[in-house]
Amino acid sequence: MANVVVVGAQWGDEGKGKIVDWLSERADVICRFQGGHNAGHTLVIDGKVYKLHALPSGVVRGGKLSVIGNGVVLDPWHLLTEIETITAQGVEITPETLMIAENTPLILPFHGELDRAREEAASKGTKIGTTGRGIGPCYEDKVGRRAIRVADLADAATLEARVDRALQHHDPLRRGLGIEPIDRDALIAQLQEIAPRILQYAAPVWKVLNEKRKAGRRILFEGAQGALLDIDFGTYPFVTSSNVIAGQAATGVGIGPGAIDYVLGIVKAYTTRVGEGPFPTELHDEDGQRLGERGHEFGTTTGRKRRCGWFDAALVRQTCATSGVNGISLTKLDVLDGFDTLKICVGYELDGARLDYLPTATDAQARCVPIYEEMEGWAESTEGARSWADLPANAIKYVRRVEELIECPVALLSTSPERDDTILVTDPFAD
Repeated sequence: MANVVVVGAQWGDEGKGKIVDWLSERADVICRFQGGHNAGHTLVIDGKVYKLHALPSGVVRGGKLSVIGNGVVLDPWHLLTEIETITAQGVEITPETLMIAENTPLILPFHGELDRAREEAASKGTKIGTTGRGIGPCYEDKVGRRAIRVADLADAATLEARVDRALQHHDPLRRGLGIEPIDRDALIAQLQEIAPRILQYAAPVWKVLNEKRKAGRRILFEGAQGALLDIDFGTYPFVTSSNVIAGQAATGVGIGPGAIDYVLGIVKAYTTRVGEGPFPTELHDEDGQRLGERGHEFGTTTGRKRRCGWFDAALVRQTCATSGVNGISLTKLDVLDGFDTLKICVGYELDGARLDYLPTATDAQARCVPIYEEMEGWAESTEGARSWADLPANAIKYVRRVEELIECPVALLSTSPERDDTILVTDPFAD
């Protein structure tokens, strides 16, 4: 049985939620392997809208096991609120349908406070564009070996020791930023109050998943954000605090890399970005405004307006390489309906030289000028198309040119937010 990793191949917001939901019907287990509740997935199922941030997208599908892996940083209070919200929409969530890795680090209130204070203190041009939800500071505590993890909630003495160690680091930081010291006793009381509600979902996820794999169950690995926000291979420092590329799926849940059979990259038919950082194909004209309006480009988590631009084939070719993408799901093709002319970035000019990739240095990225190839658009509607026969000839030409330029085939084509408005070319779960 095939195990599939789904990664965003741009700066996030590529439409992963719909595609993961579509694939969830074919999977037995759905795992989140990195990120936090700074990323959001919007699912539209039978006209009902579900907005997920911490929960795996498969949680809305009955009879599936949803897993939050150790590569995730988890805000326990947000998770419980999200569970309540989704339950109120008629979705049943129990310890039999949701598991949290025992070694998952917890996002605590002081992480968000530090996150926001740092961003507010940053000067113009140095702001990262963080959501302020504490994801970065929690990952810092993880690698600094002072994180409080799910398993720590089970023992009072261990919990107190972990809190004390964290405060030794955080209180001096807070003083420097003019923030009040952390109330140790109140924090411990808060954690002890929610401990039973979180611990009911705790499990040795690495063991469970390896048993599922040996039993031939299909596992779907779901990432957050996009590969261009990867801490190592993204547009640093304007990135997230974790590895987003497909290789993280193995370490983010505790399963060997040999268990990954197929990597599906989710790619929007144009390009968007939220927050600060380089964006070579960004548009500040009517075309950019039109893409944003037609694509409803506002962040699920923050509500921030997304920056919009033409499709950047050089960048997607790069992310397909770093994640070992086997095939892409091209989403939001319908947003391009009605454009007389479409542009695709095929490379960059930097200081008189032509590059077929985005350089690593931040200053060089900022100086890159996109090199465009123009294609004729189409007047017909592609919205809701479910077969190649439903697509205009120029839309098919656009898709085929994208495949050529990124050196990766299209496996799925999405033409609306509805899960069934999907053209299947290659089934990632095919044996």
